[in-house]
Amino acid sequence: MKFYSGFSLQNENFFFKSFIDNSDYTVCGFSYGAIKAFEHVKKQLACSKRVDRLQLFSPVFFQTKSAKFKKLQLMSYRKNRDGYLMQFIDSCFSPYAKKRVEHSNSTLDELDELLNYEWNIQELQDIVDKGVKVEVYLGDKDKIIDVESAREFFLQATTITYIKNANHFLQIN
Repeated sequence: MKFYSGFSLQNENFFFKSFIDNSDYTVCGFSYGAIKAFEHVKKQLACSKRVDRLQLFSPVFFQTKSAKFKKLQLMSYRKNRDGYLMQFIDSCFSPYAKKRVEHSNSTLDELDELLNYEWNIQELQDIVDKGVKVEVYLGDKDKIIDVESAREFFLQATTITYIKNANHFLQIN
């Protein structure tokens, strides 16, 4: 199993242990890491490598957000990186108490990629058509992404597990 971490995070895969398929042919990603997992699977399949399952935990989904929202996020990060990241992590755990997470170095370019990434339904469908089971996990209390739009979008080609009362980390309480 290969796991890609969320923006500014590392080693958070323990939050998803009850969902993760530990097969050597599974690729997983959380939030920003879902982009990286998706791109990795596309490259693997292009090289005729085996991938059985792609698991996307709270995949970033900002394609419904305005350019103004995205610009404000980038400006806030530039102005006070540490404050931005603290507020971001707090929002990931909302509406529940914050838990300890390990941080990694993050960059403005990564935040820009996260905010401006456009999921492509045809590319998702192509992966499914090649025999990869694509699973998307969403929490209905997620304060980071537009959950309903993400659900509508990913439902076109993937299996959705919609977790009632779960936050961005898919935690309940």
